[in-house]
Amino acid sequence: MHRVRMLTHNWLALRVSNKNVRDHLPMIRGIVYDLGCGMRPYEDDIRAFADGYIGVDWSNTPHALKADIVSDLNKPLPIEDGAADNVISFQVLEHLFEPRTMLSEAFRILKPGGRFFLSVPFQWRIHEAPHDYFRYTKYGLKYLLENAGFKHVDIKETSGFWSMWFLKLNYQTQRLVRGPRFLRVSMQAILVPIWFTTQVMGPLLDRCCADWRETSGYFVVGSKPSGNQ
Repeated sequence: MHRVRMLTHNWLALRVSNKNVRDHLPMIRGIVYDLGCGMRPYEDDIRAFADGYIGVDWSNTPHALKADIVSDLNKPLPIEDGAADNVISFQVLEHLFEPRTMLSEAFRILKPGGRFFLSVPFQWRIHEAPHDYFRYTKYGLKYLLENAGFKHVDIKETSGFWSMWFLKLNYQTQRLVRGPRFLRVSMQAILVPIWFTTQVMGPLLDRCCADWRETSGYFVVGSKPSGNQ
């Protein structure tokens, strides 16, 4: 899981990502392919449920390259049909200029009955520029996955309005931490209590004043039909 440091501006985003993955770990089995694996934050957790974990990423990753298979997800993958029991891809689809290719390839390499786990941002700032191409609504995601062949597509919001808004505010105020060391330390002393309070309040306000039309992102599960479906 991602390490969560409670004095940072974005620990809530990491905690939500961890929870979404943790909640779905009991559905993991067999051989798992991680498309856009990055630093492989969930590898150990997945291996506790799976028989094998294989990371796939491209050579231009902004992180240290830790992939078992180096391949551009905008193109066909050098992986045989039906090699995976599960495919995961977290916070990657927005960085692909050919997202349909990746979704079709995820479907192709899955065994019949296998599951695809996906997360994407919605209301989120541009990141890893210039390789940040799309934002998806839940309706767009459902269309794209079903068009790729997936069935039983389940899509859940990763936050409500308040968590999303507070996180965006915290990312903006984090930019104020700059300049000489004493200024950075002073600004952090002011901002850390605000960051902590907003990230505690966000989920509470989401529950009591829910507006799920605005969210920081989505977590998606889709299945490849088995032979008898």
